Amino acid sequence: MGDITTGVPFETVSLTAVGQNKQLFIDILDEARAIALKEQEGRTVMYTPMGAEWRQLGYPKRKRPLHSVILDHGISEGIFKDINEFISSVKWYTDRGIPYRRGYLLHGPPGCGKSSYIVALAGELDYHICVMNLSERSLTDDRVSHLLTTAPEQSIILLEDIDAAFVSRDLSVENPAAYQGFGRLTLSGLLNALTELDSALIRPGRVDIKEKIDFASKHQIKTMFLRFYPEEPESVAEQFADQLLAESQEISAAQLQGYFLMYKSDSKSALDNVKQLPKF
Repeated sequence: MGDITTGVPFETVSLTAVGQNKQLFIDILDEARAIALKEQEGRTVMYTPMGAEWRQLGYPKRKRPLHSVILDHGISEGIFKDINEFISSVKWYTDRGIPYRRGYLLHGPPGCGKSSYIVALAGELDYHICVMNLSERSLTDDRVSHLLTTAPEQSIILLEDIDAAFVSRDLSVENPAAYQGFGRLTLSGLLNALTELDSALIRPGRVDIKEKIDFASKHQIKTMFLRFYPEEPESVAEQFADQLLAESQEISAAQLQGYFLMYKSDSKSALDNVKQLPKF
């Protein structure tokens, strides 16, 4: 076993045999490779930084269908179309001398589907995911640069906690080291403070597409209701969505899913107890 990007081994296995038939070793390695690839078939591999290299995080996850993540009208379709156009445009970028990269910023309240969508998107594209949490104290400019350039091919690089990584330019005068963006302890995972992001981070060329994944809209509420209770007519889903939005305009997809799980086989109770959901 070794570094997936450089091939440098971090674990060595020695094989010995009597005779001069090298084909035996080739066959063993080919079989091991085929078994490893089969274990990943139909699954998404997650990687995380370990020192200067990427290591697999846990076991490969079963691919999640893209349609299973319910976003508001057109958001999922728009992002997926843009990514496919980018993937098929290598020559276009090369001919014009433009760096072949594309950045997507998904922002919004916690629990509204950002991470779930990325996992499903990777599965749909048959890509893996490299997760880098920018609030990690050990990250440095050089290490981040190295990791970004050595990420496995056909991977989505997921940068988390970008609002924790970069402090305001106003603070950089008093504390230049802090503006380097690393080692700052914040509550970013809870606050998702997009408005605090430095404009240099989200300027064109670094982030090309910005999309807000917000609290559940009426479309999402209706679709999720019918996903859990497919036997119900659309009129009941409409009634549920109207009642819920009359109680609160800030319901995350995670809250909604948790509520439906309380009434897995009882759509009537889900409808009758809708006032409980905002307090869930």
